Amino acid sequence: MIKPHVLLVDELRKYASPKAKITRLLQKRELIQVKRGLFLAADDSDYSLMSISSIVYGPSYVSFASALSYYGFIPERVAGITCATYGKNKNREFHTPVADFYYYYLPGAVYPYEVVIREENGQNFLIATPEKAICDSLYKIKGINNLEEIAELILSDWRIDQEALDSLNKDVLDFLVPLYRRRICGLFLKWLTKRRKNG
Repeated sequence: MIKPHVLLVDELRKYASPKAKITRLLQKRELIQVKRGLFLAADDSDYSLMSISSIVYGPSYVSFASALSYYGFIPERVAGITCATYGKNKNREFHTPVADFYYYYLPGAVYPYEVVIREENGQNFLIATPEKAICDSLYKIKGINNLEEIAELILSDWRIDQEALDSLNKDVLDFLVPLYRRRICGLFLKWLTKRRKNG
């Protein structure tokens, strides 16, 4: 379980200098510093990277490729954890001893919708629904201008499972897509609707 500095100091209060003890634990590699002020016991194998992601940088939730992989929409296992955030003016990366974390900003208008709580190793984390993860991912793409290019992106580049595409909730997409104010999101919805109509 990840612990903030203040909690770790409290747990080590029986030592004359808890801060010196933390330094020794780090030197002996019995303690991992995930980032400044956040620590993890080296022998702890029950931590959740998804859960840690919101502690490393927030507010944030798991989305993009990590969420699509989690739901089985894409075949690849994703290196690192990709997350959405808002109210920031640039994307952020954190390379830690446990994993790499990537944070991409989104408009505040879309941030709170279609985010759910899931559990990994007994720890809760926030993650986009499949519909939201696709819209978040599309929001960051440039240069897509027509339905053919959308099809190429979704089916060839991202290799999204076709059964997974059929499972997307159109009512949710109808609600979400206008909030992004991106032509590509509208093109995706139009392509998906046409695809379902044509069977």
